[in-house]
Parts: sequence; structure tokens; C-alpha cells
Amino acid sequence: MSTTDNASTFPLAMEGREAVEAATREGRPLTPTERIIASVEAYTPQEAAERTLANEMLADSRPGTREPLIINLGPNHPSTHGVLRVIVELDGEIVRDVTPVIGYLHTGIEKQCENKTWWQAITCVTRMDYLAPFANIHAYTLGVEKLLQLDIPPRAAWIRVLLSELNRLASHLVFLGTSGLEMGAMSVFFYCYRERDEVLDLFEMVSGERMNHRYFQVGGCAQDLPEGFIPRLQALLDILPGRIDEYEALLTGNPIWQDRLKGIGVIPAEQLLNLGVTGPTLRAAGIPLDLRKSQPYSGYEHFQFDVPTEIAGDAFARYLVRVREMRESIKIMQQVLDGLPEGPVIADDRKVVLPPREELAWSMEALIHHFKLVTEGFMVPEGEAYATIESPRGEMGCYVVSDGGPKPYRVHMRDPSFVNLQALRPLSKGGYLADLIAVIATLDPVMGGVDR
Repeated sequence: MSTTDNASTFPLAMEGREAVEAATREGRPLTPTERIIASVEAYTPQEAAERTLANEMLADSRPGTREPLIINLGPNHPSTHGVLRVIVELDGEIVRDVTPVIGYLHTGIEKQCENKTWWQAITCVTRMDYLAPFANIHAYTLGVEKLLQLDIPPRAAWIRVLLSELNRLASHLVFLGTSGLEMGAMSVFFYCYRERDEVLDLFEMVSGERMNHRYFQVGGCAQDLPEGFIPRLQALLDILPGRIDEYEALLTGNPIWQDRLKGIGVIPAEQLLNLGVTGPTLRAAGIPLDLRKSQPYSGYEHFQFDVPTEIAGDAFARYLVRVREMRESIKIMQQVLDGLPEGPVIADDRKVVLPPREELAWSMEALIHHFKLVTEGFMVPEGEAYATIESPRGEMGCYVVSDGGPKPYRVHMRDPSFVNLQALRPLSKGGYLADLIAVIATLDPVMGGVDR
């Protein structure tokens, strides 16, 4: 085929080459289309024409001129931390809008509590945020104890602090391991679950269950710490600082990790406050709100610890805050072990508390009382109360209402995952689709608490 034929058959390709030559002569920068043409000199005229036409079509597709692409992320997706469905409106790879859709794990736990006695409802609330079961029942039992005006023994309060911090550590290990997996860092997932498995073994020692415990009771704890628990926990606390150093050696200075998280998912602290966001997400934006400090409960005022904060408010800051919180939890647990008071682990109020198990072998009255408390429950004075604690994800609150009977008239939980999820939209809009995964990971929602 002659050059003339080429020019008449593929005018776009030939005109493009002429434009590149003219730009070279004039010394001006090449346009995006011309750069493509310059790179395809080795192709046939037909190939050059096709590639040039495709590039011009792409160049004409400026943001906002294309039809948006609507996709579903989830509800069964490993990067949505459970059954979260996210409807994403995309302009290319840019997220233009995000709509979280919840309810796929709806269990009606709060309504179930109204059909249980105050004592039985513990087994319901522990299943909400399944990564922080001790936080759930801690808030619930504090609320019921407020209604009863019941004081718990110091040893019981300190054990609650101990297990709550151990639960915080286990929850943050899941956050860090799964977030690393979603960002492409596989090794940290295995390292974190190595330590979490040891923590779950400790939970099993103290309560008989690895998850969904009912160890905290109204009035204190179900039983004292078992033999061998404290030495095993001490051995874990001795190695944990070095293990956290390993996590940070893998991630904190890693340029890929920094590129995936720094500057991602940033909104002003004032907007987070307006949305009701609490926990590490708020503290990563510079607000040092921690209920363990601002509204101490269960004896937290006796312990020395810092509230980690960052000012960047991005995904990397949220990662840093949680890693430092793990170190602070280790400090708190060590103080508990060093100064754990002696004495009973549950209040001495036979109208509310089950009789000691050893009495059931020789006391008919204790056996009858035990049976009546388990089957009929105990009476709670009429009224309402709200108790709040600092869960691994933020403010976990429990609002309880009593009509004077053996069952709750109303139980409502203020779950931090549900409230914090409101920030997903402003955190994600304008970013890339890949960044949406980093935002979800560092918000750390648990859908059992969202859909309760």
C-alpha cells in the first residue's frame, strides 16, 4: 500500500504524526493524544489510527461528563468487615458517592431482652459487637447496677478492667491483622492472630468460652480468676511489647503502607463531633476524648495511662492510635496485676446475686433461691438509667428502663460502630475505590453491633 493510500485511508493516523512532527519542530510540549501517537510509530497505520481514536475518546471523557457507574460492594465481601453493603457511585476510579446499606445481620437483640429476665439478657447483649463481648456486658451490667443502686466489690471492678483491656487488645489485633490483609500485607495478619489466639485461650480459662462470654454478672463477676490465669497472662504481657514492635517494623515505616493510608479518609474533627463519632477515629483527628479518663468507671481512676491522639485525622493516624492503645492497655493490665485487691468478686445481695455454688450441695434454701433467680429473675426498682463505657470502637452506652418487674421494659444500646458508620460517606467521597477499602478498614465497624 502506498503512502498516498495510507494518508487517504487513515487520515487520523497521518494527521496525528504530522502534529507530532510540528510540535517537535516548534519545541512545544506534546498533548496527551500526541504522546500516544509518538509512542506508536512502530505500529501499522491501521493500528495507529485505532489507538489514536481510542485515546481521543478517553481524553474527551472528563470527570463529570461520563455516566456514573453504580456498583455494590458487599454485603458478602471480605473487605467490608462483615455483612456491610456499600452502594458506590463511581466516575472511573473516583468515588463520587457512597451509601451504606445495613440490616443484613439484624437480630433484634434489644427487643429480645424485653422477653428475658434481667439476668438472662446478659446472654443477648454479649452477642452484639462480637469482637468486644466484654464491653457489651460491661455497659449493660453497669446500667442495671445503677437502677439497683448496687455497689460491686473492688476486686470485681478491677477484674472487669483487666478483662476489658484484654478484650480491647484482642479487638485491635483483629483490626490490625485484617486491615493489613486488605492492604496486601499478609504477614501481619498471621502475627496478630498468633497473639489473639493466646488471648482467647485466656478468655476460655476465665469464662469457659472464647467469645460471647457472660462472665460479668449484675453485682460483679461470676467467679474469681482461675488458678494459673495470672501467671499465663503475665507471660503474655511480658512478650507483647516486643510483638507490637514487630507489627510496627512491618508496617509503620513501610512506604507501601504509608502510600495506602496517609492522606486517605480525612474530614475535620468538628464534623466528626457533629456526626457523633467517638473512639480511635475521633482521637486520630486530635480530640482526646476517652471515657476511661473523662468519666471513669469500674476503678479506671486508679490507673495511670495515656490517651493516644494524632492530628492528621487520616487512615494512617487511625492505625497509629490503635497500635499505641494496645501498648496503653498492656500498661493498665500490668497495674491491675500488681495491685489486684483481695476479697469477694460479687456483691453480697441474695435478692440479686446467685448463692455460692458450694452452698447448693447442703442448703435447700440456697438451692430454691438459685432456682427462683434463674427461672423468675430478680425485681429491679422502677426507673431508667444510662451507663457508658469506652469500647474498642468508642462510646458504648446502655439505656435501660424498668417498670419494677423481673424483665427489662426497654434496653437500648448506643453502639459506636453504628454511629461511626455515618462518617463513611464524607470520608470516602472524592477518593479512589481502593481508598474506600482503607477507610472501611480503619473505621473498624463490627456489623453485629450495627445491626443488633
